[in-house]
Amino acid sequence: MKYVKGLFIYNGTAGNENIEQKLSQALPVLAKTIKKLTVIQTESTEEAKTTFREYALKVDIMIILGGDGTLHECVNCIAPLNKRPVIAVLPGGTCNDFSRTLSMPQNLYQAAQAIAAGEVVDVDVGKTSDKYFLNFWGIGLVSETSLNIDAEQKKSFGVLSYLMSTLRTVNQAAPFSYKINADHEQYEGEGVLILILNGRFIGTRELPLPTVAPNDGKFDVLVIKNSTLASFRELLAMNKPDINSQQLTELTHFQAASVKVSAPEEKAIDMDGEVDRTTPDDITILPKHIPMIKKSPEV
Repeated sequence: MKYVKGLFIYNGTAGNENIEQKLSQALPVLAKTIKKLTVIQTESTEEAKTTFREYALKVDIMIILGGDGTLHECVNCIAPLNKRPVIAVLPGGTCNDFSRTLSMPQNLYQAAQAIAAGEVVDVDVGKTSDKYFLNFWGIGLVSETSLNIDAEQKKSFGVLSYLMSTLRTVNQAAPFSYKINADHEQYEGEGVLILILNGRFIGTRELPLPTVAPNDGKFDVLVIKNSTLASFRELLAMNKPDINSQQLTELTHFQAASVKVSAPEEKAIDMDGEVDRTTPDDITILPKHIPMIKKSPEV
């Protein structure tokens, strides 16, 4: 047995069709590695938050069957605590982006096996004045895309809904002015998208930035200046080993542990797919703050 006490939590209402089949794929595998496993079905976000807080100090591991939104709520409940349990994620959402950064399989049974045999890594967490994020902080195209997603379209088409929304948003994207103070450097100009990255995936798509790592104590900050073909060509070229950030004309890219972003007009902020605040914002990194399970290379 790897763990003495564990919590398995899942949402019994949202997006969990065939829940009995999903549980039958995951629970028998996980039960072999946890001596006492408590299973809780929640029916609302508030109930999930209450459960995370109640069990955070009682268990060694929390296993979440859910998507990026559920993981975001979990992180915001446990990040302020002095002692934090190991977090494991079973893919149960539309994109499951941070689980992809942790190399977790998107097949439920394989993900459960990966959790049972996985390694624990301490991952960085982004912190604003009163909220936390695991995957990304963003303004411009990314938040406008989230706001443009049609709920029925998301339910019917899943990942494709993000693509449809992006295409709609790009057509009407106008550059905005920004100022960024990052560590001891200052940047300013115009852009259509600013991302502060801790994870490598957004909307299931891996970003071509090989420097992004969730446990290096740094954010990767990316500014895209225009929604033009040239910008996206330059972005796609960034995974080439000979690319030099200083040579970029359509993008700005750098790493920092502390970032302040402001704009003359308030911009909606998207954190891990949740849009509920506006600029300006101060963002700092909490290095190796939460232990999470990553798929072992051998599994």
